[in-house]
Amino acid sequence: MCQVDEEYSGQLEHRELPSGSKNCVKCKEAPAAVVIKPGDAFCRGCFKDYFIHKFRAMLGKNRIIFPGEKVLLAVSGGPSSSAMLNQVQEGLSQNAHKKLRFIPGIVYIDEGAALGQSMEKRQKTVAEMKSLFKTTGFPYYITALEQVLNLPSSVLEPASSAPEWPMDSYKASVDRFIQTDHSHCLSPEKQADLSDLSIQEDCPAPLLTDESNTQLLQKLFCSVKTLTAKEDLLHTIRQHLLVHTARTEGYSKLMFGENCTRLAVKLLASMSLGRGAQLAVDTGFADPRYGDIITVRPMRDYSAKEISFYNHMCNVPCVFIPTLETKTTEKASIQRLTESFVIKLQADFPSTVSTIYRTSEKLQTAYPSQNASTTDSWDKCLLCMCALDTTVAEEASAFQATLISEQLSLRGNSGASNTRTRTRTQGPTAAPAPPGQCCFSVEKEGGGEGFGVTGYEGGSSSSAKAPETMELENLLCYSCRLTIKDMVVVGGGSPSVHYVRSPEEEEEEVSVEREDR
Repeated sequence: MCQVDEEYSGQLEHRELPSGSKNCVKCKEAPAAVVIKPGDAFCRGCFKDYFIHKFRAMLGKNRIIFPGEKVLLAVSGGPSSSAMLNQVQEGLSQNAHKKLRFIPGIVYIDEGAALGQSMEKRQKTVAEMKSLFKTTGFPYYITALEQVLNLPSSVLEPASSAPEWPMDSYKASVDRFIQTDHSHCLSPEKQADLSDLSIQEDCPAPLLTDESNTQLLQKLFCSVKTLTAKEDLLHTIRQHLLVHTARTEGYSKLMFGENCTRLAVKLLASMSLGRGAQLAVDTGFADPRYGDIITVRPMRDYSAKEISFYNHMCNVPCVFIPTLETKTTEKASIQRLTESFVIKLQADFPSTVSTIYRTSEKLQTAYPSQNASTTDSWDKCLLCMCALDTTVAEEASAFQATLISEQLSLRGNSGASNTRTRTRTQGPTAAPAPPGQCCFSVEKEGGGEGFGVTGYEGGSSSSAKAPETMELENLLCYSCRLTIKDMVVVGGGSPSVHYVRSPEEEEEEVSVEREDR
């Protein structure tokens, strides 16, 4: 036993903690410059080769993008999408070892109106993005988020699937493309031609957008009570605008820069928001929900740490653009809280993100066929275009129990106003909209209709093709219903959704109120 007066003649031995390898694990010669995780140390050259190979292996393994296809890159200016743009540039350059064989284009959505930014600040951001895009030599399209108010109603309808490729193998298609077309090698002359073409094709700057649409969009976001619902609504209308841009410009693929860390956060946040049935298409490599436009995520194997190291070493330019989550607390929204939880857990347990990511790869969804009949196409959500998860036949399901509980709570708060009570079980009844009018929307200043969550100005809503007795909420998935419930009428009022009614219906309601008095 240790004694109080015991003396130690020798000094205690100091044990050093094991350190990582000082040389690259691949070439075994150059000093390590990057440590991705314990045991994975790379020099600069090997790390760049590893990063490039990972991107092209992801595209080659899935074999969704065929040679000669037009692919639209959704670039937000952030680290992940900027790294994706740099990889496409490297793959199409003259010195690339395994060249990419698709035809790229770039699209940028200016979301300054939803954030309440001034026009001067938005112009500065757009100018930075233009200078970034011009250096690539690719055709680019810049559009403001307000343009979503002018979209036709066809964007809410699932389009027919893209034409199938020949039955021969992918390798045979590549060989045939090489023999017939060598345009995948971008020479300096072709880069200059594409640069001139991009200047002619880009969309007007936000300065030329309609001021009324800007105010209407801001009014729409002001009607959303929670930041969680705002982020979900912004993601939905951004997707619609990107898909519409790809269709109008002739692109068959839409490429996103979502990385592994972002998808891990998205998976947990989507489960919290009730999107468990849509996880496979929300986080997978390919998303075929729109039919003719397939979205792909080639950066899903990269962690945020790898992308940051690559951008720093290769001097990849990025543009910082604030979002709805900028300068908010970690409990401001479900998405923000989930991100904080995953990042903190990743700091102590480095395999957290990869474990969540590998779990998402095992998910599958029984997605309806694109060749289904018109009746079957109504099994998709009117907002997110995913398969409906609310058509549950079992009476003892958790979804039905939630609806019954909500119905009972609404009945208790209704009081004597039975004529105005509409239970959430069936959803509020939407009045049949005439041609050219949304089924519901936020009113513009001075009257008239505006953007509705299930319809766009300038075209009839897709719900107009359904029976007039069809309820609005029956067309939405569970998660989109929660988003709609968080919307209120600006300027007062209790309904969570404001419906556009015809003058005849308004006069009829006024006469009923007079009779009640």
